[in-house]
Amino acid sequence: KALAATKMLAQRFAKAGWQVERTASAGGLVGFASPEGPLRGIRYDSCVPGNFHPGITMAIVLGGDGTVLSAARQTAPIGVPMLAINTGHMGFLAEAYLHELETVVTQLLAGQWSVEERTMLVVTLLRGDQRRWEVLCLNEMALHREPLTSMCHFEVAIGRHAPVDIAADGIILSTPTGSTAYALSAGGPVITPEVPVLQLTPVAPHSLASRALVFSDQEAVTVFPATPERLMMVVDGSAGCYVWPEDRVLIQRCPHSARFVRLQEHEFFQVLREKLGWGLPHVSKPKGESA
Repeated sequence: KALAATKMLAQRFAKAGWQVERTASAGGLVGFASPEGPLRGIRYDSCVPGNFHPGITMAIVLGGDGTVLSAARQTAPIGVPMLAINTGHMGFLAEAYLHELETVVTQLLAGQWSVEERTMLVVTLLRGDQRRWEVLCLNEMALHREPLTSMCHFEVAIGRHAPVDIAADGIILSTPTGSTAYALSAGGPVITPEVPVLQLTPVAPHSLASRALVFSDQEAVTVFPATPERLMMVVDGSAGCYVWPEDRVLIQRCPHSARFVRLQEHEFFQVLREKLGWGLPHVSKPKGESA
């Protein structure tokens, strides 16, 4: 479906006098490093496709939320806005659907669109002064124990504040966009996209006092694994590497934002209602009447 839609869109825009470039979203899939394999000690902007440049008007992304997360790594460093057209399942980040393509093309050619910016993070794995692994993040960074190992301990330093110790199966550091993803499943609050904050959420904490913490996105976060076993770090569900006791993870707000094309005013609460069922009225049914 995505390939057929890509062909149709390329033809329509070329006919209107636009130059069309194509690339696969797989270029934004950093992948998972093996424990013994070499790590990619290169900068986060290495995912930008060779045929992309800052002068591109927009990137049309066809796929599900995973494709959008991958495309964000390819477009954010050069400031190209993305129009997400859902061909997947949830489509939480999508702006339009395949059956709306004709209307979408008409609006785009007429210039009837705007851009919404979303916070992204730079996640860097460090050992001493050496950058061992780095990637862009739109949703969250999760650092957790491996299967069949015990609970882990983390020392987390947020900006100028005193470090905190967390005993849990893992921790999640998320953006407002990521507050409706893994962090939500772990009990964190939903944060509207325009709020300039980050969220730290423990996963299965071994304390009644360990709860999600929301703080300014101007604060860099450093996580020190205070446990003798290796840990697994997963970023946006599609990239990751092992973290050893001598490593540390640095998370900072990226100077580049993910830029989303909006064809109409974006109503976040409506998206929550449609995708996650938030705020739906509870209507009791008379006895014997099916729902």
